[in-house]
Amino acid sequence: MKRNLLLSAFSALLAAAIPAAASDCPGFLPPNDLKIPVNSLDARGIQETQFNEVINTIEKIYKPVVAAQGKVLQINRLWTNDTVNANASQSGNKFVLNMYGGLARHEAVTMDGFALVVCHELGHHLGGAPKGGWASIEGQADYYANLKCLRQVFADSSSNAFTAMKGSDEVAQQECAAAFPAPADRAICVRAAMAGKSVARLFMALHNDPVAPGFDTPDPKVVTTMFTDHPATQCRMDTYLQGSLCRQPVSAPLSATNAAAGTCTRSGGFTGGFRPLCWYKPANPAELLPPAARAFGAEEELPPAFSTLLGSLAW
Repeated sequence: MKRNLLLSAFSALLAAAIPAAASDCPGFLPPNDLKIPVNSLDARGIQETQFNEVINTIEKIYKPVVAAQGKVLQINRLWTNDTVNANASQSGNKFVLNMYGGLARHEAVTMDGFALVVCHELGHHLGGAPKGGWASIEGQADYYANLKCLRQVFADSSSNAFTAMKGSDEVAQQECAAAFPAPADRAICVRAAMAGKSVARLFMALHNDPVAPGFDTPDPKVVTTMFTDHPATQCRMDTYLQGSLCRQPVSAPLSATNAAAGTCTRSGGFTGGFRPLCWYKPANPAELLPPAARAFGAEEELPPAFSTLLGSLAW
């Protein structure tokens, strides 16, 4: 009897540590075979204490947010697991995040970058439309990370001690300065964009990308249908920048059915911070038009990608 109870307890612990089927657990990275064990020579990322500090900050901010929805936020701190990934799942009333030490130990990962990864996984639960099943799709989870989550994390004083990517980026500095006149908002915008640039180095390593992405080389692709899987490295980096540039208040609610709600669209009067068309296709093309053009048929010179999409027969 005692042996059976021990086995049952062990099985329950094992089930909590191992994610469900991949289709139910959207991951930060596509499935891969990379492994970085504890004490590996390849463990050049963040330390266990730093791993926990990032999660502590996000739990402090988001446990009450999730509780207000009648749910429980459960972040599994799987430091000893060598998996280079992270994923999200739902179990009963629990919003589950599985954060693996293998990813945190990758040399490209800073504390700011790891915060983005946690925010991305949280975005599958809270990011709103467009969705695939219960979860916000990959591009939307990326957008949510910078649009909502990192702004709150980096505004919290506990994040002042987080490690970040060295150096800066002139394009990010210029774009954030143009979007945010207040120095504090501008600093958070740049920091969030740089967190995106740091994890882009992880994508490069995973995909063996021959060319480094840059904020000055946006992905020119325009999708004709919503792309629900992981976008390409440059496309994801574009998403992080645009999420950082969006001037929608953090408090603006997102919607599970209306992808325009709480985000930046031209129809909403915003001039930047739009989800990149390399993965995002609006259900309503009017999102791409400024209010005057929608109301009065006024013509305005649109960026080439917008013009291409609006002229697409796929609509």
